[in-house]
Amino acid sequence: MDNDKIQDLKQFVELCKTNPSILQNPSLSFFKNFLESLGARVPPSVKSEKGGGEHSDELDEDIIESDVELDNTDTVEPDNDPPQKMGDYSGEVTEENRDAAQASKAKALDAISEGKVNEAINHLTEAILLNPNSAILYATRGSVFNKLKKPNAAIRDADAALKINSDSAKAYKVRGMARAMLGLWKEAASDLHVASTIDFDEEIAELLKKVEPNARKIEEHCRKYERLRQEKKQRKIERDRQRRQAEAKAAYEKDEKKEQQSQHKASDPYSASDLNGGKIIGIHSVSELETKLNAASRASRLAILYFTATWCGPCRFISPVFTSLAEKYPKAAFLKADIDEARDAASRWNVSSVPAFFFIKNGKEVDRVVGADKNLLEKKIVQYAG
Repeated sequence: MDNDKIQDLKQFVELCKTNPSILQNPSLSFFKNFLESLGARVPPSVKSEKGGGEHSDELDEDIIESDVELDNTDTVEPDNDPPQKMGDYSGEVTEENRDAAQASKAKALDAISEGKVNEAINHLTEAILLNPNSAILYATRGSVFNKLKKPNAAIRDADAALKINSDSAKAYKVRGMARAMLGLWKEAASDLHVASTIDFDEEIAELLKKVEPNARKIEEHCRKYERLRQEKKQRKIERDRQRRQAEAKAAYEKDEKKEQQSQHKASDPYSASDLNGGKIIGIHSVSELETKLNAASRASRLAILYFTATWCGPCRFISPVFTSLAEKYPKAAFLKADIDEARDAASRWNVSSVPAFFFIKNGKEVDRVVGADKNLLEKKIVQYAG
């Protein structure tokens, strides 16, 4: 392929990265099918809602994360060998076994110096079986597994060493190097930082120069997409809130229109006789509430709207007081609504806490009381009922 065609292909790939939905174009179906045959996932095309430019909820379901450009040189494929032999932590170690373990360790170090790495593994395994409570033996064998490019085996040994000695700098170093080999950059950086804090050495500092940039890129990538997910979540919450408001408004307008259509020109349905002076009037819907409030307004009466709930303890305390106040002040209209039953009414009045009392004159809220304060409640009734 000549250089011009390669450059054209590069530009096309960059365009696909910027707007992957172009791959939904029927003329590019052959290329889309090829990508999908390789396991690629092609995002759906973005369509606008009728009358607006916002994406529909269905097309906004997934946030497709881009790849993070990392320096993966020196990483290796995971080793899948059977787990190496481990010692029995619970067993007692005799002095004789400790001495024999040290002798095996010395042989292993000699083998390492001579480049006989597999022989060193055998000697260290023998030492571990003789003295399974020695963290340094596991950490040393783990370092040899790292030399053999067997990071999973090294991690198993480092974990064993840390179970015995949680402050083993060598074990953290071995595990950090092994994780770096596997491309586990954040975990590798964490281990190497701990190792450096316990016992700093130049090899750790040199390895961190490669590990830390990759770890930072991953952290920044995670923060970016977590922020995008939170923003998406907030947009969904806001859309749901707007939808509920629109539904409540539509239901209210529908009920109001229905009420208006059922009115008789010769009579006034909002008469004072509907207010049951001296008694509590139960409210079950926003349309019923508006009817009673209109009646109170027509009759120039104060209306006290009480929102309650069956599960509310303070409500159970104040409800009998509210009943007695209705009997005491029969010229006011006492309305009572359960927020779980009359949800549309509670939504209309933005009730966020119960018990809540709204004082309404001539169709307008003039005051409110939130909480079970019977003295303040009566004081407000006296203030506005006159």
